[in-house]
Amino acid sequence: MARRGGVDDFWARWRRSAHRARIGLRRSGVDYFRGDGSDWIAMAGLLLTIPAITFATIASPVWIDPAALALPIVAGGLLLRPASLLGLYATAAGALIVEALTLGPYLDGPARVTPGTVLVVAACGFFGLVLAQFRARVGVPWRRGGTMLFDLRERIRVQSALPRLPQGWHREMALRPAGGQSFSGDFVVAARTHGGRTLEVVLTDVSGKGMDAGSRALLLSGAFGGLLGSLPPHGFLAAANGYLLRQDWDEGFATSIHLVLDLDSGDYEIFSAGHPPALQLHAGSGQWEEKSGEGPLLGVYDGAEFDAVKGSLAPGDVLMLFTDGLVEASDRDIAEGIDRLTGEAERYVSAGFEGAAWHLIEACAKDVNDDRALLLLSRRH
Repeated sequence: MARRGGVDDFWARWRRSAHRARIGLRRSGVDYFRGDGSDWIAMAGLLLTIPAITFATIASPVWIDPAALALPIVAGGLLLRPASLLGLYATAAGALIVEALTLGPYLDGPARVTPGTVLVVAACGFFGLVLAQFRARVGVPWRRGGTMLFDLRERIRVQSALPRLPQGWHREMALRPAGGQSFSGDFVVAARTHGGRTLEVVLTDVSGKGMDAGSRALLLSGAFGGLLGSLPPHGFLAAANGYLLRQDWDEGFATSIHLVLDLDSGDYEIFSAGHPPALQLHAGSGQWEEKSGEGPLLGVYDGAEFDAVKGSLAPGDVLMLFTDGLVEASDRDIAEGIDRLTGEAERYVSAGFEGAAWHLIEACAKDVNDDRALLLLSRRH
């Protein structure tokens, strides 16, 4: 019984040790791929592949070329830190020497280590080291960089979400970045203020487009979201203008349109900072009317003033806010683009504008190399 108990204790201790090792290895792997841990796991794996490739090359040089050593070097450039990468390169160089000595001079036959093989491996190592040094300078490993970009995109998307409106109102937003990218210089911030009675929406077009303007759009959307509802409507664009001026960006200007809508009465005010006009469809007459306040671009000069234009949405009326990428192009001016937009929008007057925002962008500016955004607000009968 004593012997049996000792065996059981041994296996129990072994299982506990194996479990702790497995948990530790898993935790290290998770930390590594999150960008928080050491790269020793990847380093160990790549170091093991080098002798395996060397052995396979010596055993069958026709099938496994000596240049195959470039594979762990390329992987190391993506996975390892610069200091670890130098150790991997030293091991690969040693493997090349072993292969050259074992296979013999390259003039004696094919499948040998040639000067071209050395150049290919060295070139892969050089570019891998450049990538590793760039990642080290930025401070974001490649395995974490994609997650960060995804998080940034989702933050912009969440911040651009429109709040729910009371019954009798419909709202929708469509955003198309330039070149099919995930980031856009156009963004929306919106909130219901005054106890939910008022809808405030700000549509902004940051200078630049796509990825170039995406980082500035993210910063501005957070700042504008904090200002919205914290200031009286007439003070929002003035505060936003001051914020842009303080950033001192090389491309520090933006256009913006600020809508303040009373959801009970349908009355609204529009403040504009160099932005294309809003368009209102009057259900009674079937005519479209341009609505635009007066004001300069944001971030151009201090002390700018922004005057509002007032209006009212009756049952059946529609209000469209959009950025210049939807109506302006190199081969047409903004007036022609607005005419085309209203012409396409006429198709939805009888059937309703549910789902129309995305289709209007497709119809009016599908292949335009600029960010495009369209916001629709309609008051049902």
